[in-house]
Amino acid sequence: MIQRIIEQNIKDRLFKGKAIIIYGARQVGKTTLVEKITSQTQEKVLYFNGDEADVRELLSNTTSAKLRAFIGDSKIVVIDEAQRVEDVGLTIKLITDQIKDVQVIATGSSAFELINMVNEPLTGRKFEFHLFPLSFEEMVNDHGMLAETRMIEHRLVYGYYPEIVKASGNETELLKLIAGSYLYKDLLILEGIKKPVLLEKILKTLALQVGSEVSYNEIGNLLKVKSETIEKYISLLEKVYVIFQISSYSRNVRNEIRKGKKIYFYDNGIRNAILGNFNLINTRTDWGSLWENFILSERIKFLKNNNMDVSTYFWRTTQQQEIDYIEEFQGKLNAYEIKWKKSKLKIPLTFKKAYPDSENHLINSDNFYEFLSKSGGGLD
Repeated sequence: MIQRIIEQNIKDRLFKGKAIIIYGARQVGKTTLVEKITSQTQEKVLYFNGDEADVRELLSNTTSAKLRAFIGDSKIVVIDEAQRVEDVGLTIKLITDQIKDVQVIATGSSAFELINMVNEPLTGRKFEFHLFPLSFEEMVNDHGMLAETRMIEHRLVYGYYPEIVKASGNETELLKLIAGSYLYKDLLILEGIKKPVLLEKILKTLALQVGSEVSYNEIGNLLKVKSETIEKYISLLEKVYVIFQISSYSRNVRNEIRKGKKIYFYDNGIRNAILGNFNLINTRTDWGSLWENFILSERIKFLKNNNMDVSTYFWRTTQQQEIDYIEEFQGKLNAYEIKWKKSKLKIPLTFKKAYPDSENHLINSDNFYEFLSKSGGGLD
């Protein structure tokens, strides 16, 4: 079993008087991670699955007395897919406050629903973690830098979902299954989305625009719907960890783009499944977008897995001068150009003049591992 980076952090917070909440998309390994952690303790574990109707009824609108009766002598209570349980935050609060020797671990694939239900009831009573698809760094830790760097072209096409990494020869079929049903299940159930066809069209449009600036108005005009509807759907896709946004950086230059945004997918395989394109890199015209999506998604995983509170941006002017990616940490700027092939670093003079203290870098296929893994020096 591949070791997840956040595993030890979760173990360190067991029985500290707070609930543990693990967010993440479906199929990224939340249940497997919790089962591994609980199997390594000597405590009795009670599992609830929020996808089951009787479990939802049991855990909704309950009392501490009822919960004590069901929990019995168990010391760890796991609520899987907790976002399906009505008022689950209040239930977790009751256990945490009234049954103090019991550790609650709740997992949720729909952050927008679970966060809404736990934030207020669990103020000061929870530790939060985010689990993503497997990362480059986790794979390096599992079988070494050389072995994983040899797999990069494969990862660019098929991504890092655990089931896909373990698959051999049937990645395409499995990815279509994940992208076609599991990934959006909570959106369709919990948000009552009435137009799944529109969701698919938005996803395809975003998949084609990876690495480019996104306009809600333009997508709305293209799909003949209001820009507010596009914004809502994109926000929901963010909250179920399918995509993430990077905003434009603007501080000093008059003609900098101030409200721009780019959208990337947390997993290359999902992006390719949405487009139905699993062709090899050397036969594709979108390999530049695939490479940029891979680098940025893996960097975001790296930062979050290692608890680094870094602000992330891109930079562009109205004259189309652009920098792919910027990080701001403790007042320090690092600017990155992302290219597949080795080339000369070209940072726009406008940016250099406006931000003379910025450190500028080129990320390519020869040095990317330094950016994405601690063992490669990725904390620069």
